[in-house]
Amino acid sequence: MLHPLQKMMEDRRAGIKCGIPSYCTANELALEAALLRAKKLGKPVLIEATANQVNQFGGYTGMQPKDFYEKVLQMAKEIGVLQQQVILAGDHLGPLTWAEEPEAEAMTKSEELVREYVLAGFTKIHLDTSMKLADDPEGALATETVARRGVQLYKVCMEAYEERRKKYPETMRPVFIIGSEVPIPGGAQEAEDTLAVTKPEAFEDTVNTYKRMFAEYGVADGWKDVIAVVVQPGVEFGDDQVFFYDHDKATMLCAKLADYPEIGFEGHSTDYQSAECLRKMVEDGIVILKVGPALTYGLREALFALGMMEAELVPEAERANFAQVLDEVMLKDPKNWKKHYHGDEKQLALARKYSFSDRARYYIGQKEVQEAMEKLFVNLRKYEIPKNMLHQYMPLQYKKVMAGELTLDPRDLALDGVIEFMEDYEYATK
Repeated sequence: MLHPLQKMMEDRRAGIKCGIPSYCTANELALEAALLRAKKLGKPVLIEATANQVNQFGGYTGMQPKDFYEKVLQMAKEIGVLQQQVILAGDHLGPLTWAEEPEAEAMTKSEELVREYVLAGFTKIHLDTSMKLADDPEGALATETVARRGVQLYKVCMEAYEERRKKYPETMRPVFIIGSEVPIPGGAQEAEDTLAVTKPEAFEDTVNTYKRMFAEYGVADGWKDVIAVVVQPGVEFGDDQVFFYDHDKATMLCAKLADYPEIGFEGHSTDYQSAECLRKMVEDGIVILKVGPALTYGLREALFALGMMEAELVPEAERANFAQVLDEVMLKDPKNWKKHYHGDEKQLALARKYSFSDRARYYIGQKEVQEAMEKLFVNLRKYEIPKNMLHQYMPLQYKKVMAGELTLDPRDLALDGVIEFMEDYEYATK
């Protein structure tokens, strides 16, 4: 059976300028929104878990690959999405979380990581071995080292695939993404003035070195399983800035795809791009558009708007005070935002609330925050939101409510905060 992403690449070679959004999130409401859109549109939905979110040790979500896989498929079943519509993917699989360890230890853990992802049923695997390890020599990491480690992990993946097929003969053969964006996953840590687009020769070097390594490791046909290379096409976001896609700056890089019709580009950190920028990226060969923080940013934004209406409608003693609870939880445990946000106390407080990097996503699933969110929903069902107030605080949702496309239920309004961003990706990839 042809993988849906390979079918997409076949369509592109036939001249159809199609693509697919890749939703990289472990947040339940964001996952629900993605699955609801898949049901509505009847299209495949690509959902990714990142190595630091989900791994053999639980990651920051507490989930191992099989847990995440089963959770998403159970949600899909409950929503009414066919299993074959759901593509589960692993992002930045490699020594990302063990980069401070020597190669032997870091790669042993990486092998177990990719093995568990493939055994669980994930069929899109991003092999990312671009980070330096503790015993690597000074200077830039050689492309050959990156490719050697990547092919090492590819072989483990295919062994796991054959193992899974013995139990589930219908298991789809996985497809692979290679390469890595700069800076690190999840958005820039520091303010940027300029952003370098991947040089065409660097892209070619990655492709040619991988091809050679596949051959040297006795799996030359492995290149056929690679459908895309991660590049930096000049898009990024940070604390309070967004770099929009500039076709002219990426022209030389994208032109190189003509020499490699079997692959496309995967663009990371495409969060907050305009719908037109996203569409142009797809036309230029950036066929997989990764988005993560923007989804939970949209959710947080909607929850804050609901909180402002709660302050108008609900007696003080009954309020959930969602924004306050979220900030208190973030202050109690600052490790997931401290190195990303900079400035004095006021600037840090604003960043915790409004930063595009959305480090709040690490906290929004915690018990106290979830309880505040549910209380907020209960309150705004008891004290119904007037449409004139909805227009003030959630004008985009107001239009959908008035058109009969959305209910006034606060949970539905919160979900639509995520869907707002998804609609841009649907426009770009249709």
